[in-house]
Amino acid sequence: MKKNSQYKHWLFISVFWCALGFAIWSQMIQNFSFLHAVYQALLFIVFSVTIAHTLSDFLLPKALNKGKMGFFVAQFIFMVFLLAGCLALTSVLFADYEIRGMYPQSKLPVLEHFWFRFYTAIPAALLINGTACGLRFYQEHGIMEKKHALLKQNHLEAQLKILQDQINPHLMFNVLNHIHILMQRNVPLASELLIKFSDILRYQLYQSNREYVMLDAEIKYLKDLVGIEQVRWGNELDVDCRWEIQNGSLQITPLLLMPLVENAFKHVSRLPHENGYVNLVCRQEGHNLMLKIENSYTEQYKPSSHDHGLGLENVRKRLDIQYADRYDLSIEKTEDTYTIILTLVLN
Repeated sequence: MKKNSQYKHWLFISVFWCALGFAIWSQMIQNFSFLHAVYQALLFIVFSVTIAHTLSDFLLPKALNKGKMGFFVAQFIFMVFLLAGCLALTSVLFADYEIRGMYPQSKLPVLEHFWFRFYTAIPAALLINGTACGLRFYQEHGIMEKKHALLKQNHLEAQLKILQDQINPHLMFNVLNHIHILMQRNVPLASELLIKFSDILRYQLYQSNREYVMLDAEIKYLKDLVGIEQVRWGNELDVDCRWEIQNGSLQITPLLLMPLVENAFKHVSRLPHENGYVNLVCRQEGHNLMLKIENSYTEQYKPSSHDHGLGLENVRKRLDIQYADRYDLSIEKTEDTYTIILTLVLN
């Protein structure tokens, strides 16, 4: 892509100078012989290319990098006068040579002719240098825009990596703690939990670093997570899940939904001698995904947590980065219910 862009740039430059040279030659051939017109056109092009590209390829990028555009304007004006002088001098020399060849006794008023040609060459010099610098500025602006976009992308990727790193260890420590407790009470159940944990760990190791994963894979991951929580809570918690997925091949950011599910089980509360509950509905229609999680909540009996709200804040930041203007996250808390509803437009 970069080589193709450079090829097009230099092709355009070559065509531009060839066209300008032909235009100059077409004017010169009306007053001079064929060879003299060719030589004069070549000299015009040599002076123009040298001065214009000195401005556009060296002085302009240097001024842009150092932020010294005021000094560059002075350099630009000087180069315009320099090019006009070179063009005028070339015109005078060839005119004098041509006149002496035709009229040996005649003498061209060199100084007067030079100043006349100098003033008439200023617009042409201004146009040539201005065109070269304009094209270069457009190219440099494009390069700077690409660099800015790349830096912005790298910054966002770094932010996402930090947010994702906050998720993975937290979940693994929780699950390992569950297994450790179960190993002391129920070995078969701990073994079942360990199998589910291995699937979760495999998903996090091999899928979480991708930009997107298939929706089916993310849903399976959530099901394993819910299964672990059901084993941990046992008969103390009623869990009702509905998974209504029409097209599992759609793409979604990995581990995006996990903190919402984990949050419900972490902060579910129940009254004495009553079961708590978690109700989950995940529905996908077309490119729209809706996740609704509702858990029992009682301010008096809510479990203590030092990182309450951290997971939800994490999710919101990731959504702002990767699904800006394509999601809606609402949280509703009543005296006995905590509800989270996320609607998302998938890729």
